[in-house]
Amino acid sequence: MNDELPRPPRRKRYSGKNPRHFEDKYKEHDPARHAETVAKVIASGKTPAGSHVPILVDECLEALALSPGITGVDATLGYGGHALRILQVITPGGKLIGLDQDPIEVPKTEQRLRQAGFGADAFEAVRSNYAGIAKVLTERGLGGVDFVFADLGCSSMQFDDPARGFSFKHAGPLDMRMNPQRGLSAAEWLARITPEKLAFVLHDHADEPRAESLANALAGKTFRNTMELAQAVRAAVRADEEVLDLTVRRVFQAIRIAVNEEFVALDAFLRVLPDCLRPGGCAAILTFHSGEDRRVKKAFQAGLRDGIFREISDGVITASPEERRMNPRSSSAKLRWARACE
Repeated sequence: MNDELPRPPRRKRYSGKNPRHFEDKYKEHDPARHAETVAKVIASGKTPAGSHVPILVDECLEALALSPGITGVDATLGYGGHALRILQVITPGGKLIGLDQDPIEVPKTEQRLRQAGFGADAFEAVRSNYAGIAKVLTERGLGGVDFVFADLGCSSMQFDDPARGFSFKHAGPLDMRMNPQRGLSAAEWLARITPEKLAFVLHDHADEPRAESLANALAGKTFRNTMELAQAVRAAVRADEEVLDLTVRRVFQAIRIAVNEEFVALDAFLRVLPDCLRPGGCAAILTFHSGEDRRVKKAFQAGLRDGIFREISDGVITASPEERRMNPRSSSAKLRWARACE
């Protein structure tokens, strides 16, 4: 009788030099063991699979006016890149509450930050949309915090994983929900929507110039996956390849925003934000398209006019040419900040 343990199965071999599919990039999914590979991916201007490269980190930290011992909220925890840097500044003695509605990514990020040495006294992860920030603080007996940070939109982990259905780079289920446990998937949403409603969404959420014709082609239809939707968009538009690609991106963006009710959540967040800050507290918000930035800009300007904020950023802060080269996803980022009255 052979008492030897069975050998583990061989790792899959790839036809080319590198794995092409998200789920096969095992080295990028394990940065602790394969730091050199991850560094090469980042240096090439790409985001390692399953991770997220934080944007405008130094600028965000400066805007938040952080110091050891203060308490704050990262309202969009994501991969935890900004949270890690924040924790390094506010500890010892400080506390960060991280909010995120994604049930898939929150446990992973909490584990990463625990492994980085931040225990429950310094960091707490909470499953919540950032629109629920006031409720989260009330439940913890906090009348306000010293800072609030928010990095809006989707994270690279969500965009790059075909199983989440946010991107048309690879075929995947047409889902797009940041919290897959709630609401309608993008496929279900499209099958139910009217052309009139979809035209409004495409125009309002993505400034799509062909909103009406696209809405007539897409509304009420059934799409099995992301590639089918992308193909339907291309079939409905007569234009060169560059214009077609931009059109598909705008359609996916508009549908994602609608499915996740992102503007509804952002408006709710901006309404309660001033009450969540202690006197002199700071808020910094990163946006990635005009609809988000417009809302943040108007809310901060109104707060300054009404005497809620004593100072706001003079225009937007954008990524440097070097950061845009190293991380192309930073190109559309806009940072605005506001400081509450004393």
